[in-house]
Amino acid sequence: MNRFDVAVIGAGAAGMMAAAEAGRRGRSVLVVDHARAPGEKIRISGGGRCNFTNLGATPANFLSANPRFAISALKRYTPRDFIALVERHRIAWHEKKLGQLFCDGSARQIVEMLVAEMAMGGVTLRLATPVSGVEHGPDGFRLALAGETVEAASLVVATGGLSIPKMGATDFGYRIARQFGIAILPTRPGLVPLTLDPALLEKTAPLAGLSVEGRASFGKTGFDEALLFTHRGISGPAILQISSFWKEGEPIRIALAPSVDLLARLREARATNGRQAPATLLGEVLPKRLALFVSAEAKARPHLADCSDAVLTAIDASVNGWMLRPNGSEGYRTAEVTVGGVDTAELDQKTMMAKRVPGLFFVGEVVDVTGWLGGYNFQWAWASGWAAGQAA
Repeated sequence: MNRFDVAVIGAGAAGMMAAAEAGRRGRSVLVVDHARAPGEKIRISGGGRCNFTNLGATPANFLSANPRFAISALKRYTPRDFIALVERHRIAWHEKKLGQLFCDGSARQIVEMLVAEMAMGGVTLRLATPVSGVEHGPDGFRLALAGETVEAASLVVATGGLSIPKMGATDFGYRIARQFGIAILPTRPGLVPLTLDPALLEKTAPLAGLSVEGRASFGKTGFDEALLFTHRGISGPAILQISSFWKEGEPIRIALAPSVDLLARLREARATNGRQAPATLLGEVLPKRLALFVSAEAKARPHLADCSDAVLTAIDASVNGWMLRPNGSEGYRTAEVTVGGVDTAELDQKTMMAKRVPGLFFVGEVVDVTGWLGGYNFQWAWASGWAAGQAA
């Protein structure tokens, strides 16, 4: 029977980071994954260039039932630490916007870097190797693999969440947690396009493919980025961001021209050019198709001179105070992350180890820590993996 100091289930971002760090400490490490290649979500990320971190990453950029949980790992392993690793491997990178860092070349460079880091630490990587069971005993953990059993003093669960099942996402990490009596908070798709009911979708169908720089808000949280109308509903960075906060059945607030004092502009135009159609004025700040849609939804009169203050206010509300109620999301099929997961109250924030099961660690997306769009989730993967790698 093979025995290792550390076994890691999952050859994704967090798992490979944890393995590389444990190997650097001289620990014998085995990484197993049912996939045929490591780092598949890394490979497809950032349009194939991997948005590997964000210069502005702070605990405030993450959702969790316990917002303070991520502070320790994020402060001890920062974006600058990962940038230093990237530069040691001579990977060229650039900042795109809002602190988002991408590879100049292929995202495969990040995968190759992590594989190389594991190799330098003597880590054994076994792909296309599903784990059929996990047991815990006095000497650590026993993993049932295809045709053999492996023992390890420590076990790191880095199996990810439920997002993108076609890439092999499963609930295996949650099943391991439940097996050991560790609480799981409800999960839902995050960073995902939102869908509209058929009646509203019929109205917005002419807008499919249209994008504007807007603002999407839910409660006190809002994001100023692009919004995209689709044949299923709404998407774009602003919508993906707010989807992680949105509660099903509730409306979100959409501003299509957040930088424009539209009501003042409408009133001024009514006074100086009353024969102008509301849709014409709206076309100065919105794409024509969207201007016509808003004008119709607000039941605007043919000319601004015919529009009362109440009608102008309704037009303004249709543009910058549109209360839109999605009927759902596109689900885990297209979600970039899973919100929820292993309850952080069960874990030590410095090591990621389960408080009630010594030697059992949970890292990355399987944990109830979800970052914003823009490299934040990778930074959590690096930081949580690094933290576990120092202790496993």
